[in-house]
Amino acid sequence: MLQKTPSIVGRGHRRIPTGAADLVVVNTEFTGVNASIEVSSPAFDYGERIPAKYTADGEGLSPPIEWSRTPPNAEAIVLLIEDPDTYPQAAMGEVDAAAARPPHPFVHALVWDLPGRDASLPEGALPSAMHAASAHALRRSSRLSTTYVPPDPPPGDGRHRYVIQVLALDMAPRFEAPPGRETLMQKIAGHVIAKGLLIGVYQRP
Repeated sequence: MLQKTPSIVGRGHRRIPTGAADLVVVNTEFTGVNASIEVSSPAFDYGERIPAKYTADGEGLSPPIEWSRTPPNAEAIVLLIEDPDTYPQAAMGEVDAAAARPPHPFVHALVWDLPGRDASLPEGALPSAMHAASAHALRRSSRLSTTYVPPDPPPGDGRHRYVIQVLALDMAPRFEAPPGRETLMQKIAGHVIAKGLLIGVYQRP
């Protein structure tokens, strides 16, 4: 089944710019599978600007997200939003000396308990500090908050990419407490059976 990867998702992976190699969805050693899930949003297309209402300059709502072509044997969906153009640890001097770079991208949201089927999240489904909502369990973001973190790039820092990643699992992960990014990756390693992504961009003058 995975040989029949939708061409639009394949194009999406080829279009990931240099510098995004630490994203979970493109870590082939971790996932070991090709893309097959189609991820989209009625609010913006691949590579387009994220409307301000979904950022810290607007209402801070989480954008509407849809995914399809989920494998029939999927037990759960993980939704991860990362910014590979921001490394919060670097600002605090926590740089991986061996790699000469910070350890991983900025995490804006991580949801691990979604049903393993084609589905969607409506606008504002994920709670943020700017917008109250009760929905899905979120891990601690890179700002040590349990909420969705809207895009908030520094002025003059150029264009930031916000990568919405969807991973289909052949099991439903369970945790005693909300996991961090690395804990989640360790838990689901070897269980990712399909993946897909959508990239939106945002910047301030």
